[in-house]
Amino acid sequence: MNSENQNTDLKSLRVVTGKTADWDEIAKDCVCFANSRGGRLLIGIEDSDRLPPAKQKIPLELLDRLRKRISELTVNVQVSPQIVTANNNGQFVELTIFPAIGVSSTSGGRYYLRVGDSCQPVVGDDVMRLVNERPGLSWEAMESQDAVQADIDVDKLNDFISSIHASDRVKDSVKDKSPDELLDHYQLASGNCLTHLGILLLGTALNRARLGTAPVVQFLKFDEQRQKVNKIVWDDYTLSPVELVDAVWRDIPDFRETYELPDGMFRQNIAAFDEKVVRELLVNALVHRPYTQRGDIFLNLHPDRLEVVNPGRLPLGVTPQNILHASQRRNDGLARMFHDLKMMEREGSGFDLMYDQMLSSGRPAPVITEGTDSVSVTIKRRIVVPQVIRLIAVADSRFQLSQRERITIGLLAQSEGMTTKEFSNCLDLDNTRKIKSWFGRLEKLKLVQSSGKTQGKRYFLDPALLRDADIGMVTTLSRMEPHRLEALIVEDLNRYPNSAISDIHSRIAPEIKRRRIKDSLDYLLLQGKIRKKGEKRWRRYWAENG
Repeated sequence: MNSENQNTDLKSLRVVTGKTADWDEIAKDCVCFANSRGGRLLIGIEDSDRLPPAKQKIPLELLDRLRKRISELTVNVQVSPQIVTANNNGQFVELTIFPAIGVSSTSGGRYYLRVGDSCQPVVGDDVMRLVNERPGLSWEAMESQDAVQADIDVDKLNDFISSIHASDRVKDSVKDKSPDELLDHYQLASGNCLTHLGILLLGTALNRARLGTAPVVQFLKFDEQRQKVNKIVWDDYTLSPVELVDAVWRDIPDFRETYELPDGMFRQNIAAFDEKVVRELLVNALVHRPYTQRGDIFLNLHPDRLEVVNPGRLPLGVTPQNILHASQRRNDGLARMFHDLKMMEREGSGFDLMYDQMLSSGRPAPVITEGTDSVSVTIKRRIVVPQVIRLIAVADSRFQLSQRERITIGLLAQSEGMTTKEFSNCLDLDNTRKIKSWFGRLEKLKLVQSSGKTQGKRYFLDPALLRDADIGMVTTLSRMEPHRLEALIVEDLNRYPNSAISDIHSRIAPEIKRRRIKDSLDYLLLQGKIRKKGEKRWRRYWAENG
């Protein structure tokens, strides 16, 4: 089964054969993958299919033509094509594109980058960002002549080896390696010299300080008047990034504060901050920061929120909107180390976990903001909708929901329902297929219901689920079906002709978003059931028979 994703794209055989051949398109896609982390083009499979035509055969000379044309149309792109026979005996070309050392471009000087399952052009100042983020030799692998293996902190080395041996994510063949072989395997040393990554994880405090960009973490606590009331700093370079995560969580008592919520006859203790979320925020800040740029990591604790501010912008191709889907690693070696030590999940799942934990606990989703030279992630301290905790717990215990299904229920519960367009904008989804993957089994299980069609289709939680969970959520009109809302507007205009949209909105259902009222009015005008006079804020409406 083949599908398009971050590392795979499907192409029709017509793109490389006959009069319809579009070699520039193939060159562009190759540059995209080379500037990311490599990938593959499956040529001979249509976008709407998952297998090639059963009788399709690939001529052997097409492989040579692919190699030749791609080398002519691209710069710094290495590919390897081969013919593959699918389960239905149809053939297609699997074109493997290797990640480039440095930056790749088309022969015409155009740059592209793979973002999610699409190819995005890189223009303007972002070209320089691409060059800086993809040097010929990564910062992690650079050797330091001032640090040799004799400078390794023995305690840190022993802890590292013990953690690798205890991890179920590491193959036995890796665990059997000697200490020197492990250093080579994780690119912590090159010959007798430590790499920058080796200094970060196993070096002495002096060697880390000499790097100039080793992480420094500052915790600042503010009161209601925004006055600083506490400060803790980890700036002596004695701790590696791995050790910093535990130290920060351990040394800040505010993270372990709890408060009570009523739960029937009892009261439930709720953590002010979820440990998994805080640790994931710290891991993201340490793993994804640009280590070629100076700057401290700030944890700004306010009475109602925690802000984690990291130096440097998001990796090229990642935005606050697509951060749930885009996956661009900046420090491969450090990410691999954190994964093998079980301090982070698989690539690209960190923000999924945070969304899941925050929404499942009745809090809003994290808010990501990108500045000119920093990125901040804000999480709320207080629970906005306490009932969501019980709601998701009940649904999860019955149906063993997936992470995406829990996130979807959390979003719908906190928003009193969302249209297709609103849901797409919230998660930066650009097509119906992606939306379906987030709803999963929810409609089939009848946990989520819907009304309307296309972009106006509205999703909301099944009232029976709310009733069975015994969470006492207030009944509102926000889930009203479109035809009922339209009938209510016509009835209102029969009673109150010459009305502005604000008057209609306040009379029939203030809890419904004004945008829905406007959409319904436009539809009724199109159907000829109402009429209007004036424009913008002076516009007034009448029922046609009024």
